[in-house]
Amino acid sequence: IQLVESGGGLVQPGESLRLSCVASGFTQFPFNTYAMGWFRQAPGKEREFIAGIPANGGDLHYADLVKGRFTISRDNARSTVHLQMNSLNPEGAAVYYCNAVGYYYGTYIPHEYDYWGQGTQVTVAS
Repeated sequence: IQLVESGGGLVQPGESLRLSCVASGFTQFPFNTYAMGWFRQAPGKEREFIAGIPANGGDLHYADLVKGRFTISRDNARSTVHLQMNSLNPEGAAVYYCNAVGYYYGTYIPHEYDYWGQGTQVTVAS
C-alpha cells in the first residue's frame, strides 16, 4: 500500500491550505473499506492524530486543536483523502501524513496500520 501526500507549502498565519493523499495498492480490501486519517508531526514532538473519516464518510473525528478549522473529506472513486486547513497558525507547522486507521463501533484506532507515506511539509510563518 502506497500513500502519497501533497499540497503542503509555506503560508502566513490565517491562510489556508488543502492537502491531498492519493492511496494505491489496496489489493486485499479496497480503499473504500478503510477508515482514513490525517496525522501531523512537528519537530521534537510525537506524531498526533488530528482528523479521521470512516469508510462511508460519516462520524468525522477532529482533534480539539483543529476542530472548527480543518475539514477532512474523501473521494472513494479516486482513492483520495483531503484535509482542508483554514486559519492556520504557527502551531500548524509540521509534516502532515495520511494513513489508514481502524474504526470500530464509533471508536478510532489511529495506529492500527503502518502504511506511512513521505508526508507533506506545512510551514506557517509571517
